[in-house]
Amino acid sequence: MNEVKSLEFEVKSPILGFEDVACMTLERIDDLFMRLRNRDAEAPSFTMVNPYMLRQYEFEIPIALKILLDIQEKTNLLVLNMMVITNPLERSTVNFLAPVLFNFDNKTMGQVVLETSRYPAYGIEEPISSFFIEEGDPSDS
Repeated sequence: MNEVKSLEFEVKSPILGFEDVACMTLERIDDLFMRLRNRDAEAPSFTMVNPYMLRQYEFEIPIALKILLDIQEKTNLLVLNMMVITNPLERSTVNFLAPVLFNFDNKTMGQVVLETSRYPAYGIEEPISSFFIEEGDPSDS
């Protein structure tokens, strides 16, 4: 049986729509996927994905979130993005505009919502299949 590694994080900047959730558990599924669950109730539960395994991904962390999560230059930080899982799996989507940050040093987490005008290359519902099915398509808009 696979042993699932899980850690609890205090929510400092809530997941949009779930402002009442105070503590969440992050469970590793594999190198690409993780599960984020409310520690104290059945919902919410999210499938998370490591964006760096899919694409080049960078953004500026707002100062307010840096302060809330006590993010320093050497902080052990993990960035994940939420997925909407569908059937078939290839139609599942990734939200690159609302990353969730996890500070492993102090076990805090928070979501940041990126401005579409500053990050036009990131979408809220990007199909995961577009990151796995690359057949040398020269159209790189």
